Amino acid sequence: CVAARRGGKRIVPPGSQSNFHLFFLCLVLSCRTSILSEVSTRSSSKLPSGKNILVFGEDGSGKTTLMAKLQGADHNKKGRGLEYLYLSVHDEDRDDLTRCNVWILDGDLYHKGLLKFAVTPQSLPDCLAVFVVDMSRPWTIMESLQKWASVLRDHVDKLKIPPEDMREMEQKMVKAFQEYTEPEDATPSSPRRAPTAGEDEAIVLPLGDNTLTHNLGIPVLIVCTKCDAVSVLEKEHDYREEHFDFIQSYIRRFCLQYGAGLIYTSVKEEKNLDLLYKYIVHKMYDFQFVTPALVVEKDAVFIPSGWDNEKKIGILHENFTTVRPEDPFEDFITKPPVRKLVHDKEISAEDEQVFLMKQQSLLAKQPATPTRGATVSVLRSLKHGILFYFTIFYIYFGVSPTAGAANEGVLANFFNSLLSKKTGAPGSPGSGAVGAGVQGSAKKTGQKPGLTDVQAELDRMTRKQDSMVSANNIPPPTENEA
Repeated sequence: CVAARRGGKRIVPPGSQSNFHLFFLCLVLSCRTSILSEVSTRSSSKLPSGKNILVFGEDGSGKTTLMAKLQGADHNKKGRGLEYLYLSVHDEDRDDLTRCNVWILDGDLYHKGLLKFAVTPQSLPDCLAVFVVDMSRPWTIMESLQKWASVLRDHVDKLKIPPEDMREMEQKMVKAFQEYTEPEDATPSSPRRAPTAGEDEAIVLPLGDNTLTHNLGIPVLIVCTKCDAVSVLEKEHDYREEHFDFIQSYIRRFCLQYGAGLIYTSVKEEKNLDLLYKYIVHKMYDFQFVTPALVVEKDAVFIPSGWDNEKKIGILHENFTTVRPEDPFEDFITKPPVRKLVHDKEISAEDEQVFLMKQQSLLAKQPATPTRGATVSVLRSLKHGILFYFTIFYIYFGVSPTAGAANEGVLANFFNSLLSKKTGAPGSPGSGAVGAGVQGSAKKTGQKPGLTDVQAELDRMTRKQDSMVSANNIPPPTENEA
């Protein structure tokens, strides 16, 4: 505005004040439009929220531990029902941060009804299904995959999504599978995926006969945990390369049916954990991914969705010698028998002095005129002891009691000395009978008596002693009888 002074007064040209107001108003509107445009741009490029990862697997497969490790926390507690975790996702290119929900279903089928709290018709398009299998128990892998895939399929059917919406989701899965390209030319400068020129015009190949035959409409990932157990399977269960190739072949054919990716991991050795996280955010948020397929190491396999086909799987079949690709999984990968732990009990023989002292104490407790029952009890105890000493004498001295009269005398003296020395009763009943009985048991020269012969002889001694005790118990004649 131009101002002039005339006679000490300030003169403002007519209409200049309104022009100034109009200029200022245009400036404000221009700044506001710029700010709104920038906010709108930032809002459209912001990481989406509400993404969900659905984790399925058997109890003890390590699904909770795996997801907690990706979260960056140590999770030692085992939940029940439907567990909830989250993964932090950071877009370094735009300095944006969001959370990805993780829902872990319990391994018991009783809790499958809780899926309704994690998956709704509105949230299904933003879901990723992860099936966790345990490599330390490979005989459970295929049964587990079939079971949990069926659970998810049944739940999706119950959502009653309109057929046109479900068809659109399935076509999206087919397109993503067909448009997979090797990431050799990708540049890791930005986590965002940069579409190349002419990408929409790229020629895609038709799907194979066994590819995406079970299309769930959402991305699927198979994670094999505890792959450090491969060495244990080789040592303890005689697994060979053929076994691991057979397992991988079956899993990869399952992945083709669902259009799934496959990755082998180990929390114990921290193997492929970072790769698993990057692949998840790639599938969920379309981040750039630069890792190609890895099939060389049997415990670190990685196969992205869209890379595999029947021809590549057939390379594994070339190494089969004792099994065919179409053989039932459970016939070749069998569950090992349960080994019962048997604790061998150590049986120690009683010391001979302790045994003889027990017999002496039994004799001391008997009355002066022993009854028939007490005498039989003592003789039976002595019978088992004599059998023991007979065996020890024969093993250590190597003398056959039937070798001749000299040996018979040695054996008789041996037993007589034991009874007189250990029991302290040289004149005890049956001491002489023992020697006579043993001598009489050797009837044929050169024949070794068996324990049954000794047993029979000792039984005869017991009966003889019973008759002697009965005779001693006859009361003396009275005066009238005399």
